[in-house]
Amino acid sequence: MTSPSKIPKPTAAELDLLQTLWPLGAATAKQVHQEITRERPDVTYSTVLRLMQIMHTKGLLIRDESERSHVYAPAQAQDSLQTNLLKDLIQKAFSGSAKALVLAALRSGISKKERKEIEDLLKEDKQ
Repeated sequence: MTSPSKIPKPTAAELDLLQTLWPLGAATAKQVHQEITRERPDVTYSTVLRLMQIMHTKGLLIRDESERSHVYAPAQAQDSLQTNLLKDLIQKAFSGSAKALVLAALRSGISKKERKEIEDLLKEDKQ
């Protein structure tokens, strides 16, 4: 498996596909296509297959070729990739300041439910 620092950052389309694949764990292109078309019926099977092949070439997906239908899985766990993307965002957009990122996120508008969850998390952290 490729080390996290060597895995390229996924494009928006690749990230969408990963969001579909992570809950499945491992799946064929057909299975991923079926999941994606629940939300976006306009997406074709050939588009999904081609994107998965590209992602495999880039190292974003691993592929089991032992069966007739290849089975793909994310090369990196969801939380690991998100952490790496977040670190990159903090460095590039917020001059390395996690505080600036959090303040920007809070200013952009959060729901009352999200605010309560954040407050509860902060209270737990103090205890």
